Amino acid sequence: MKEKTRENVYNAFIGEAKAYFRLLAYAEKAEEEEVPQIALLFRAIAEAERVHATRHLNLAKDMVVKDTDTNLLNSFKREQSISENEYPDFIKDAEEEGETQAANTFSQARDAETYHAKLYERALYHVIKNTVKAYQVCQVCGYVTDKKAPDKCPVCGAPKEKFRTVE
Repeated sequence: MKEKTRENVYNAFIGEAKAYFRLLAYAEKAEEEEVPQIALLFRAIAEAERVHATRHLNLAKDMVVKDTDTNLLNSFKREQSISENEYPDFIKDAEEEGETQAANTFSQARDAETYHAKLYERALYHVIKNTVKAYQVCQVCGYVTDKKAPDKCPVCGAPKEKFRTVE
């Protein structure tokens, strides 16, 4: 694929992926406001945006998706970089602007990303190969564990009931 088209495909993927999540949030809000028909519309269009994102990703796979070992290594490096470099800056900026809620969200995401990096690192060293049957994901902060859900999330303190099993 030529350079400009390649860049446009990647940017289209990012835009469609963002639209998917934004529309799901809109649907949730419409449900809260008891407007089910609009919530349904938002969910339907979100699904269409997911289809678009998937098609764009399939075109861009050669620049995004590699062999599993490379994908693991790249994911490990990304998580490590985000938690060590990007989130600390986000936290600092939010704190300087007095945005405590944003600073808290960024702090929890940073901490969760640190755990993600550790899981990737273990996978790189084949520590978890064929032994993990499910993961538990905190639906408040994104913390992930390959053990049973803790009584309390170590990152945000959410109770066990806030964990979702991914198998």
